[in-house]
Amino acid sequence: MQIGAIYDGERCRFTVWAPERSQVELELVSPEAKRLPLQPHERGYWQTEVKGLAADSQYFYHIDGGDGRPDPASRFQPEGVHGPSQVVDHSQYDWQDEGWQGIPLQDYIVYELHIGAFTPEGSFDAVIPRLGDLLDLGITAVEIMPVAQFPGERNWGYDGVLPFAVQNSYGGPAGLKRLVDACHQAGLAVIMDVVYNHFGPEGNYTGLYGPYVTDKYQTPWGSAINFDDAYSTGVRNYVIQNVLCWFQDYHIDALRLDAIHAIYDFGAKHLLLELSDAVQAFAETRQSPAYLIAESDLNDARIIRSPKKGGYGIDAQWSDDFHHAMHTLLTGERTGYYADFGSCEALALAIKERFVYAWKYSSFRQRYHGSDAGDLPSNQFVVCVQNHDQVGNRMMGDRLTHLVSFEALKLAAGALLLSPYIPMLFMGEEYGEESPFLYFVDHGDPDLIAAVRQGRKEEFKDFHATGEPPDAASEKTLKQSTLQWDKRGQGQQGTLYAFYQRLIELRKQLAIATPSRPEDIEVDFDEASQTVQYLRQLPQGQLLCLMNFGKSAAKITFTTNLSWQKQIDSAAPEWDGPGSEAPETLSQTAVSISPRSVVLYATVKT
Repeated sequence: MQIGAIYDGERCRFTVWAPERSQVELELVSPEAKRLPLQPHERGYWQTEVKGLAADSQYFYHIDGGDGRPDPASRFQPEGVHGPSQVVDHSQYDWQDEGWQGIPLQDYIVYELHIGAFTPEGSFDAVIPRLGDLLDLGITAVEIMPVAQFPGERNWGYDGVLPFAVQNSYGGPAGLKRLVDACHQAGLAVIMDVVYNHFGPEGNYTGLYGPYVTDKYQTPWGSAINFDDAYSTGVRNYVIQNVLCWFQDYHIDALRLDAIHAIYDFGAKHLLLELSDAVQAFAETRQSPAYLIAESDLNDARIIRSPKKGGYGIDAQWSDDFHHAMHTLLTGERTGYYADFGSCEALALAIKERFVYAWKYSSFRQRYHGSDAGDLPSNQFVVCVQNHDQVGNRMMGDRLTHLVSFEALKLAAGALLLSPYIPMLFMGEEYGEESPFLYFVDHGDPDLIAAVRQGRKEEFKDFHATGEPPDAASEKTLKQSTLQWDKRGQGQQGTLYAFYQRLIELRKQLAIATPSRPEDIEVDFDEASQTVQYLRQLPQGQLLCLMNFGKSAAKITFTTNLSWQKQIDSAAPEWDGPGSEAPETLSQTAVSISPRSVVLYATVKT
């Protein structure tokens, strides 16, 4: 059952799910005012059809004689979350991406950005002139933080309340289409971040229509969405239709499913499996693939295993363990969930085995955690050294730039981009952006703003943060978080940018994205010298990656009867390094590498 206002050029069919309601009325508020009753259909759906309606008509629904409210499946909210919904004729946009065939998931090099903070203008259209710079860097996929309609003009996007409606302050549906179209014409895939674990608190009128949420389960953000309780069929259809909307109406290439560990479903067919089935069926109707990528802290391989092996069939998932292992080695932080990490062994495990915690005891959780994912290929895992959560959920929005040295930034970049997994960069990371990325909202309810401020304080308890977080409700907080893009070519920021470029170039030249399994990688580590090394088999030859997280030079020994050629060395003068300890060619079984550095060798072909 398609929901929302579906316009075909001649007529508009209005369909809304409102079980256990006795009356649903459509109020057209522009271009002419009129009210029409909807007729009940099976399983709680109500429907009516209007001929000769203008494509940009605005409307409300009245439930059981109540006040006019937006359509839960509204495609556009020109006046925000409390205003009328607007009909959108998706056929009016003239797409120019007919030749787009997508790119394989293994070739994704992801760049996560926030529309409001990526440019001073904070719009979809303002991103387009910068796509050339992302291509120059070597990026292949742009990941957009959530743009489903949220209250006000600024928000991270995870407080969205109307999942089908594209944020009005960013440019609405037409602006998003122009951005996606431009990305595809430039050869860039687009990932959209979507949220199906909760609704935001302001402008959420779904409770007037039906049981969209359940008190059976609680998420960190309130009641969970109802995926397995009474009437959950209508809620599941709502989410499935939303997923297909992004792929069909906006030509999105992949969806990043936010915090799927907070999607509670104990039915015989999990929602994730139903989503996977629906997306696979849709993908057969177009020439480019459609992917689902799960953000999860469960370390549960079942999420991405095929349904034939008892899995949910999601294409890829995040491995937070990689980030945590890297971050603790670089910063020395051990508070909160970082208490489970901090060793070279942890990073070695993350590189080889996908997860550090694969049914292993977690002192932070005080229980066993995770499952073995060693049978799954590397291109089903997304890793990063920075992202919006890990930066923005620090009280002062500290990036790695604020926490570690220039040499450590290059080491982090090398560990990320030379890994066997799908790498994701957070906007500005590539040149060491100095602006923080802070949490910001634009709620209209003073009580809600007060609750946000208190919630931020509570969130930092595990990290023993002191002082006051920046005011999330202030426009200044967003401005502080906006990229200083013009600095990316200056001094060490320019050098770091060039270093990222070269790493991405090597990743492509050496086919590092080739899917691999743990048996293709040999890892070793030394806690005393703070070194990690791994040897990787590839069809084109072998790679030897050496990393020194210590503060002094370290000698690394290994077994080899091959000749190796150095590909990149972060300590080299060309990268503003202190000077390299590693030779250009390598045939011996020991090499000294500089502190806080990464060196990559490849076998010399004869």
